Amino acid sequence: MNQARDIDLINELVALPAEVSWVEFKHNNSDKDMIGKTCSALSNAARIENKHFAYLVWGVEDLSKDITGTTFEPSIKLVGNQVFELWLARKLKPSAMFQFRVVNHPKGRVVLMEIAAATSAPIQFDGTAYIRIGSTTPKLADHTQRYEALINALRPFAWEHGMAMSYVTDDQVLELLDYAAYFRLLNTPLPDKSAIFEHLETDQLIVKDVGGKWNITNLGAILIANDIRKFSPSLARKAIRFVAYSGKNRVATVTHRKDGGKGYANGFEGLISFVNGLTPKNEVIEQALRRDNLMFPPLAVRELIANALIHQDMTISGTGPQIELFEDRIEFTNPGMPLVPTDRMIDLPPRSRNEALAAIMRRMGICEEQGSGLDKVIASVEVYQLPPPLFKANDNSMQVILYGPRTFANMTPNERVRACYQHSILKLITDTPMTNTSLRERFGIEAKNAAQASIVLRKTLEEGLIKYADPDHPRSGYVPHWA
Repeated sequence: MNQARDIDLINELVALPAEVSWVEFKHNNSDKDMIGKTCSALSNAARIENKHFAYLVWGVEDLSKDITGTTFEPSIKLVGNQVFELWLARKLKPSAMFQFRVVNHPKGRVVLMEIAAATSAPIQFDGTAYIRIGSTTPKLADHTQRYEALINALRPFAWEHGMAMSYVTDDQVLELLDYAAYFRLLNTPLPDKSAIFEHLETDQLIVKDVGGKWNITNLGAILIANDIRKFSPSLARKAIRFVAYSGKNRVATVTHRKDGGKGYANGFEGLISFVNGLTPKNEVIEQALRRDNLMFPPLAVRELIANALIHQDMTISGTGPQIELFEDRIEFTNPGMPLVPTDRMIDLPPRSRNEALAAIMRRMGICEEQGSGLDKVIASVEVYQLPPPLFKANDNSMQVILYGPRTFANMTPNERVRACYQHSILKLITDTPMTNTSLRERFGIEAKNAAQASIVLRKTLEEGLIKYADPDHPRSGYVPHWA
């Protein structure tokens, strides 16, 4: 870490009011339990105060805040030759991010400990959560108001507002982020240099750091990075991955593999073109003219990729969204269990874990307005008369599968029932009950074979997925069971 940045930071910390709860000064105190309890307290207090980091500083007098230097050594070994930092990391739960830095301040040697604010739950030391009140470090459970304040502060925490890179210059921001694509996608003329930073800061893609420098947020990096690999490895693993296979399963030969390098927004159109370019095409003859149709509706592919990006759980480490193309289907997988039931995804407004990312991508026209995406996916699938998509919640992930063309005769009984249920939702959205006629059109069944649609309707009724729109008049049509 840059020494100049840390010197600036220490100077700003000592200038803060004495009552700040997310900063603590020590001289040479190296009591390991004291450090652990203080880490817990500062991390929890930082979240309440809406700070990204808390700081424990050695080499500064607590009362006068004079910088006197310290002999404290963070790399000390404990009994049994155990490294102190590893011991502390094991004692802090949930896993708390912290870092020690030795700073050669002009007034003396200072040790700076930077502790990330609590994110998903109160930070505990050795099984107990602490909080900072004045100069004391009591148990969090003993202070109901502070506990409630912390829980309320944790609820809106967003991964997007975490820091992807700290203490960067104006020129580095412009080098790392594709600001030109940001303005182009928002249909906004490229402004002068100072206004560029104002816009990026307003959308929380960057935030001010000390010394006139900037922090790039996770949102800024994941959205418009020129090269996401220049950020942390954990962030780079959030890049979308594409894999194409020569057959119908993962045992088949991998024909194409691509890991995204750009941000989600500035790399989106290129990704869509790449995927569509590898998607098989079906030849259609219309009025003696030959025309190639992609196997999967482009609108459906576009929306499902966007959904995988914005609805993923960014806090799950080591994995990101993935697209897998097989001979007969395409699968979209993203980390995190869905926040709405899979059988209500078409009609219910989506609940995104990444609202800031979703909002900007909607403004950029990358995904549909809230609540109008998956119904268009289903509509486009029906136009292509494909088997119904499968929405599947797995352990710690969400998957949507689009299937290639198959006639009604070649669909499984479960697929026919699922298609019937999805069709009933689509008709309800347009305020029209599903009928035998509309279902026949969805499947491409001729009128003389209407009995085939009746069998599907009866089976879907038996499984409790649909019901009569008017029980007293069965010919009025059908609606989803929850309507």
